[in-house]
Amino acid sequence: MMGHQSRTESLFYYFRLEEQIPSEHLLRMIDDHVDFSFVREQLKDFYSPTGGPSIDPEVLWRLLLVGYLYGITSERRLIDELRMHLAYRWFTGLGFDHEIPDHSTFSKNRHGRFRQSGIFRKVFEQIVRRCLEAGFVEGRNLAVDGTLVGANASQPSRVPRERLGEVAQLSRTVQEYLTELERQNPVAESEGSCRLPEKVSTTDPDATWAVKSGPATLGYYDNYLVDTTSRVILSVHATPGAVQSRSTGCAAYAGACWPVWNSPTESGRR
Repeated sequence: MMGHQSRTESLFYYFRLEEQIPSEHLLRMIDDHVDFSFVREQLKDFYSPTGGPSIDPEVLWRLLLVGYLYGITSERRLIDELRMHLAYRWFTGLGFDHEIPDHSTFSKNRHGRFRQSGIFRKVFEQIVRRCLEAGFVEGRNLAVDGTLVGANASQPSRVPRERLGEVAQLSRTVQEYLTELERQNPVAESEGSCRLPEKVSTTDPDATWAVKSGPATLGYYDNYLVDTTSRVILSVHATPGAVQSRSTGCAAYAGACWPVWNSPTESGRR
């Protein structure tokens, strides 16, 4: 006999989120092996000692990680997915009896405290350090590679550098950045030097005209230092699109990768 599923809804449900997440689920494996409680210590100076309690910064960090792992780039959509997805609720610790943070709260923390504190780099370094402690990384054979990342800017947005302030009406932050960029990258004729581009995008002054395969585009190079044995990324360094990893030099990346070279475990292997 053919069954018929009723669409009536129960008033109460009795189950534990813990029991709904399989052991092989990505978020459970991350939760089992990585303790993110150090995020609070890194961010404590960015909170006032007075006033009401804020949303736990570890919750916001875990929420950000969920968005990255599952390709959810919209903050509004991320909050909507959090309401519906049991694994996301379990990983962030937001059960059905907890209030879901507003997307604007998440956005302000991401652009404010998270960026100002450098927490993204600190979390990355903490994960690398734990890979070292677990013995995953040998540090003997390293490789450097760069990925061209397209900028959200078009070719028509490029104007001569001397007209940038006039056309784009730059904010003080961008003006300071360009001043610092020119100070650290002076125009030189020596081999390997990086000449500043003659044209700059009014939409994204940081991006430069570059090509790796296919047509040229405005973008950046995301450069990685990788331990080839374990395939663990040890350092990440972003450069303008006109500067590729091979021209930057392996020595610069090795020096930037302080968790490897300053580790007591690795110091005896050099």
